Amino acid sequence: MTSYTRANPPSGGWFHISPAPFLRVNNSAVKWPEVSFVSRVLTGRILEPAPAFLSGSHLVCSLVCGHPDWMIINLDALDYCCSPRSLRSVENRSNYRFLQGDVCDSSTLDHIFSTENIDVVFHLAARTHVESSFQNPSSFQWVNVEGTRTLLRAAQRAQHRPQRFLYISTDEVYGASTDWVFDECSPLRPTNPYATTKADAENLVRSYWDRYQLPVIITRSNNVYGPRQHTEKVIPRFLRLLQQNNKCTIQGTIPKSRHFLFVSDAIDAFLLLLEKGDVGEVYNVGSGCEVPILQLAQELVKMVKNVPDSEVDEWLEFVPDRPLVELRYPISSEKLQSLGWGAQVSWADGIRQTVRWYQDNPDFWAEGSTNAPPS
Repeated sequence: MTSYTRANPPSGGWFHISPAPFLRVNNSAVKWPEVSFVSRVLTGRILEPAPAFLSGSHLVCSLVCGHPDWMIINLDALDYCCSPRSLRSVENRSNYRFLQGDVCDSSTLDHIFSTENIDVVFHLAARTHVESSFQNPSSFQWVNVEGTRTLLRAAQRAQHRPQRFLYISTDEVYGASTDWVFDECSPLRPTNPYATTKADAENLVRSYWDRYQLPVIITRSNNVYGPRQHTEKVIPRFLRLLQQNNKCTIQGTIPKSRHFLFVSDAIDAFLLLLEKGDVGEVYNVGSGCEVPILQLAQELVKMVKNVPDSEVDEWLEFVPDRPLVELRYPISSEKLQSLGWGAQVSWADGIRQTVRWYQDNPDFWAEGSTNAPPS
């Protein structure tokens, strides 16, 4: 593993950034319908735990294994919620490089775009934990907004400009709704600092399309889940608590639900949009699978502790809620579905795969904390 900073720049062409994995494609043309990629691709990965980090490591693995003629450069700051173990299966592949740095460092990004002919950027770098965004909003503003601005500026100024820039956002930018289903034209009404910074970053991304015609695509996805997700997120948090013989802690007594999307379905959506998505457009990425948080905890108790229904509630504990609680985030994905995408992994199959992975890998996040409430 190599770390690069302002004081220690790389001498060659290989470089790494912070909260985002980047990737490089082969030295010959790679054909997609209506799109040609020549030379290299830079792909962004998630730094923080959440759909972005989880999605990022799975995206990199998918690209490395599925496109051996592409060179993938993974850039990450390796924050507390990141683990190099997430990419161990590809770390020795000839078409994969890992580098460490900071997505907010303009000199790092300028060097990458000046020495590598980057064709595609997947920007998943973000801080994502809602509760932490109330406690330390400035860090979310720095990474999520300033990091996006710095990356956009570097891409726009590059002599070889990217042919696609995919920005991975969240359904939380819409705010919550009890009965209204949000489509891509719905107004943005974020209700927490994390979602606010993602909405601000979206505005920056759109401005580079309007002003410079940088070919951007924005996605807004549901809660992505699956193997290797950090334990501050609700599903792995509940699983770890149960594995330690502790109760699942549920915030408040008001019924809340979340829409869950299995990570492989999210990756399929990102790659489809790279192939068929219209530049300058926004696409919701959602499965329509809505699960009440109480039901989620009960299901996991049954799967992990194997207790009868009469004993399930003994493994649940209700704790004080945060001041502002978003009950649900319903979105419509008809626009993406019109391109041929559809969720392939059912909730039953996805949660079964996820539980099995955490049971087989109980120490993967051994130093992770379960004290923070799930976001």
